[in-house]
Amino acid sequence: MPVLQRLVLGFVLLGNITANAQPPEPESYRMDDYRAPTPKTVAGGFALDTDAARRLWSSGAAVWIDVLPAPKRPANLPVSAIWMPVPHRDISGSQWLPDIGRGALSGELESYFRDHLEMATKGRRDTPVVFYCLADCWMSWNAAKRAVSWGYTQVYWYRDGIDGWEAAQLPMQKAEPTP
Repeated sequence: MPVLQRLVLGFVLLGNITANAQPPEPESYRMDDYRAPTPKTVAGGFALDTDAARRLWSSGAAVWIDVLPAPKRPANLPVSAIWMPVPHRDISGSQWLPDIGRGALSGELESYFRDHLEMATKGRRDTPVVFYCLADCWMSWNAAKRAVSWGYTQVYWYRDGIDGWEAAQLPMQKAEPTP
């Protein structure tokens, strides 16, 4: 094989390895570009694959929290225009707490998250809690990391989220954001 061809092949292989590599966990929260490859772990918590998530869901022992943002009416849409967001579906039995997975939370959003997490776990920080959004989405990782920082001890992060659940043809429900 000619030298140039070997060199090109080497760059292609290196590029594939780099593209498929999982990023390391950052020390803080992911602040932007939420739809990007995620780490394999979350410090202080447990990462779940779809089979493990299904088993935990089937046990009924965990609180499930969907952190995907709720669709917002486009700012440039005329007031007189009818706007209908696409219906949202999540894992059956979940609570949908939109936007709580952002890297920086306003005081109001942080209170919303803390209050609903406290209610969902009935004040028990050892209650298993599963956070999810989509595959390759940092918002659920951020939410899991934040729950760990608040002293929750059974924090699970379902890395494949709605994408993995739906691909496995597991039960889903139409969802509305938790007020």
